[in-house]
Amino acid sequence: VVGWPPVRSYRKNMLQIKKQESDYSCGMYVKVSMDGAAYLRKIDLKVYKNYPELLMALENMFKCTIGVYSEREGYNGSDYVPTYQDKDGDWMLAGDVPWDMFINSCTRLRIMKSTEAKGLAH
Repeated sequence: VVGWPPVRSYRKNMLQIKKQESDYSCGMYVKVSMDGAAYLRKIDLKVYKNYPELLMALENMFKCTIGVYSEREGYNGSDYVPTYQDKDGDWMLAGDVPWDMFINSCTRLRIMKSTEAKGLAH
């Protein structure tokens, strides 16, 4: 804070602390699209604690079945596969990386038809 009358360092420090607290408390909103759906949704990733919670919410939101992720087989047996776009712009399968890494790198979610997502599996 700059101005006249001069601001005491205590007030400057308090403003800085409040700014940092607000940065931590804000959500991590990303757009979610689904192949075949005519609309997009926005969700806050910080609401969910892990992949199963997120997948259950997406299934309820779009009324589809995603299935359970397995490292060996991916999302085998389900019609749809959750993918995400990372900060580099690459599309990856949701579940390939640890949850914390996913939260920090995800910029967008897309629920693809499983036939289109075959190339992303490995």
